[in-house]
Amino acid sequence: MKELIAQKLNEIEQKENVRIIMAVESGSRAWGFASPDSDYDVRFVYARTIKDTLRLEKYRDVIEWQLDDVLDINGWDLQKALRLMHDSNPSIFEWCSSPIIYRNSKAFEELKQLKDEFFSPKKSLYHYWHMANSNYQTYLQGEEVRIKKYFCVLRPLLAARWVVDAKTQPPMLFSELLAKLPTELEQSVNNLLEMKQIMPEMGLAPKIGILDDFIEEELNLIKAKAEEEQEKKVDWTSLNKFYHNQILCDK
Repeated sequence: MKELIAQKLNEIEQKENVRIIMAVESGSRAWGFASPDSDYDVRFVYARTIKDTLRLEKYRDVIEWQLDDVLDINGWDLQKALRLMHDSNPSIFEWCSSPIIYRNSKAFEELKQLKDEFFSPKKSLYHYWHMANSNYQTYLQGEEVRIKKYFCVLRPLLAARWVVDAKTQPPMLFSELLAKLPTELEQSVNNLLEMKQIMPEMGLAPKIGILDDFIEEELNLIKAKAEEEQEKKVDWTSLNKFYHNQILCDK
């Protein structure tokens, strides 16, 4: 599959006339709890030529290349990605932390060195709270629920716990985030992981009361912690320098 993804990235560069500086896995495969039929969520950041960057007419700052049962491939223009990093958007931070890399470069390594300067605990906590709350309210209210959605709630909650304790970007892998899971929930979560690895994406199971109680308590706690955090102000200097270097460099 990595060879196919590499081929797709080459096609994008040729047909869109861009230079891809990084491409990673961003979904359940990067989180470490993929189902047998999980697709590949490929996310990339690309730089346009200086000629295209200086065009007067507007152009889209995303490339949506493929979406089917196997591949979900899309990317952001470098300018968009850097603006989101300046605003401490957790998505770009997670891309930079993905354990599965499909395209690396010197520019990507430099970008990963820059990211900590712009990490905001407050914005990160709100992001993970919203993600967990949205999935919980939408998908975990019936008597039977999709197993995958428990992880779509537990992962952001544990990531938020990481932010509260360490004030740093949490790891992508769910196995590393389990360090923040209360001991009394370990068996229930381990059972879920075993089920997730053998069941299809849409697999159903009865609700788990002990996890629901933890989720509701944690949602309230994380929201309160987010409100307590101070806003972080940063300037554009390092990102502007990085952007100029990438746009002006030879392809």
